[in-house]
Amino acid sequence: MTTQQYRTGSGFGPGSTAEEVLAGIDLSGRTALVTGGYSGLGLETVRALAGAGARVVVPARRLATAEAALRDTPLAEAHQVDLADLESVRAFTDAFMDTGRTLDLVIAGAGIMACPETSVGPGWEAHFAINHLGHFALVNRLRPALAPGGARVVAVSSSGHFLSGIRWEDIHFRTGYDGWLAYAQSKTANALFATHLDALGAPVGVRAFAVHPGSILTPLQRHVPRAEQIALGWVDADGRPAAGFKTPAQGAATAVWAATSPLLDGRGGAYCQDCDIAEPATTDDMLVGGVKPWAVDPVQAARLWGLSAELTGVDLFSDLSVQAG
Repeated sequence: MTTQQYRTGSGFGPGSTAEEVLAGIDLSGRTALVTGGYSGLGLETVRALAGAGARVVVPARRLATAEAALRDTPLAEAHQVDLADLESVRAFTDAFMDTGRTLDLVIAGAGIMACPETSVGPGWEAHFAINHLGHFALVNRLRPALAPGGARVVAVSSSGHFLSGIRWEDIHFRTGYDGWLAYAQSKTANALFATHLDALGAPVGVRAFAVHPGSILTPLQRHVPRAEQIALGWVDADGRPAAGFKTPAQGAATAVWAATSPLLDGRGGAYCQDCDIAEPATTDDMLVGGVKPWAVDPVQAARLWGLSAELTGVDLFSDLSVQAG
């Protein structure tokens, strides 16, 4: 059953770090996969999971950069993957499946934000393709490796979803491009992906969550000029982050909490923030957060799943209900 959007009383909050939410949790013998796990929030996520004993697989577009970043994390291993290239995703997943390894945790955190207009693959808008479709294909192809009865998949969304639902009439922005709306749509897609993935996976114990990590300055903002960051109130004239912004260790905490918290055993399909399940958004203030209805709508989630399966040519979750029976 999909979890409703109300807080659990986790005992954690916006100031909690990934290491703190893992206190007392032993991940020895478990394997996690973290996309984007070699910079920013992803690197903090990998370090925290490995610190709790997990072996962490890190798909990376820039393999040499990833290997250098992970050099001091012996339980982490980097592998070449480009989420913009479905053949690259297929090659990685085929190789992983050949090892016979099981995945207990998947955190889909790689992404781009407000980049210049870019098309990838067969003319797909880059935010939608990389942030959503690449992860859709990756997780689907890894479905047989997900540990039955205990695997969790966490899609890293954002309060950016406030700005746009799915633009069904023009998903790829063929009639006018806006980098912020493209990013927003992809973050709504991340949340809807978790919603329907949980509906499909729940019968065999594969649960999914979406998370808003909070406001954090990381390499994700590389396409946002400093002047625009100042105008948005993110930083001051000296580049210092505004009040309310989290450190990377705090920003990684909600995804780690969603992936590991015992409070979420038997639950799934929820959108989380500040190391707890988020409540429905009552304002348009993205710093306050919460979740808009279009990001957790099961009808739109099923529609997006069908479209994504059609575009990527992969959907390995369709037989889970048969297995459960």
